[in-house]
Amino acid sequence: MFSVEQTTPTALRKKGGERFTVVWADGHESAYPARYLRGRCPCAQCVSETTGVRMVFEEHVNPDVAIAASRTVGQYALHFDWSDGHTTGIYSFDYLRRICPCAACAAIAAGMARPGHEGAPAPGGDA
Repeated sequence: MFSVEQTTPTALRKKGGERFTVVWADGHESAYPARYLRGRCPCAQCVSETTGVRMVFEEHVNPDVAIAASRTVGQYALHFDWSDGHTTGIYSFDYLRRICPCAACAAIAAGMARPGHEGAPAPGGDA
């Protein structure tokens, strides 16, 4: 489980259509390439509602996909419109933090993080 600081954004930035960056309240910064995000869309078209099995992966997404538009959903998520016409995904802030592509977060997800890493989930937390 992440702390509130780890899942509360303090800044949201879209760089053209190619990248989206979130700065979290704990100081960590997550930079998401467009194709990376599109390939991890959590919607029911991309992840089976009945089995939970992912059906769309990053390699299925056009390498040139771009973020056409982005907006917040309440105070808990982001919604993206994609250049490939896909518009149904809602990415919760918790989910975005879990899929952060940086090396430090990848190490945490793999169980190799050093305790006390700034911006990391608390030891024993979900990564």
